[in-house]
Amino acid sequence: MKKFASLAMALIALTGFASAQTIKIGTIQPLTGAIAVYGKNVTNAVQLAVDEVNAAGGINGKKVELIVEDDSFKPDNTVAAFKKLATKDKVIAIVGALTSNCTLAITSLAQGAQIPLITPTSTNDKVTTAGNYIFQACYKDSFQGKVVANFATSTLKAKNVGILFDNANDYSKGLKTNFEATFTASGGKVSSESYATGDKDFNAQIAKIKASKPDALFLPDYYNAVSLLAKQIRAAGITVPLLGADGWDDAVGTDNADLVGAYYSNHFAKESASSVAKSYMTAYSAKYGYETDALAALGYDATKILLGAIAAADKAGKLTSPGVRDALAATKGSFVTGNISFDANRNTVKSAVIVQIGATDDKKLFTKFVATVNP
Repeated sequence: MKKFASLAMALIALTGFASAQTIKIGTIQPLTGAIAVYGKNVTNAVQLAVDEVNAAGGINGKKVELIVEDDSFKPDNTVAAFKKLATKDKVIAIVGALTSNCTLAITSLAQGAQIPLITPTSTNDKVTTAGNYIFQACYKDSFQGKVVANFATSTLKAKNVGILFDNANDYSKGLKTNFEATFTASGGKVSSESYATGDKDFNAQIAKIKASKPDALFLPDYYNAVSLLAKQIRAAGITVPLLGADGWDDAVGTDNADLVGAYYSNHFAKESASSVAKSYMTAYSAKYGYETDALAALGYDATKILLGAIAAADKAGKLTSPGVRDALAATKGSFVTGNISFDANRNTVKSAVIVQIGATDDKKLFTKFVATVNP
């Protein structure tokens, strides 16, 4: 890894960025595989942000070129994509990756190569620990897990919660751990059962959870697994409220009636009164023909934050990786998913929302805003 880091740094030193007429940035997303819908939506949002900047004249007259890499939700592919972007494409910074396990596979590489990396959606608490070139545009699992646990306690008045989680997924495990710590600290009881990524039959775990007589169930996973879980939970006769996190977002728009009434934490609500959010939602729908989701909104914000930092560094005559890193750290502004700044560890300081899933007369799911939770 040291040889690769030295090579990448040497390439940066040789080429420089201040004299370039095109500024290259990369993004790594799962455009194929189990969660390709997330990758497509986030990539669309990243491209939208780049297109808007270029349409306005670029960054101080320089056009932005976006290079997109597919990691198929596989960490090994994320590593290969990062190395290509760093050594062949010579990008100045990267937006990505999407999932925590994929992002964690490249944070040390990005830090070693001194390439600023901002993940829009990887919420794991360990993401930024690799060093000062790594940023999160989303809130952390510790905050999200706490938000859902407090909602379960204060609003649902739950005393006993069952958790079904993916023991091979950093995102799912992190949320489970942080929810459990907060909920039990308030006097609640937790019963948990695990499964493996890709499992389709959860009936054995559900039977054990049902025996604990929970007041609610927490399902910290992505929408595809959650949809299967919800069907089997309801088929088992469990009628208590279901709780989730931001990975649920693309479950809406389906006809999965078993999710109606469930709650989950998210990064923004479409009912947002923010003019920035409304402008983005209109632009996204006009360009792609369907509505944004919250993860795409984070992709847009991450890219806007990065491009703003690049512009600031360039204007100051410091269009270098350290210059962009320093400008990123100084970010403070209003974005689609809220007011965003970074703390000393390059984690965002921002609010979360709780939304509830409803259904239209033709059984299509939608979300409605319930509450905002500040850090």
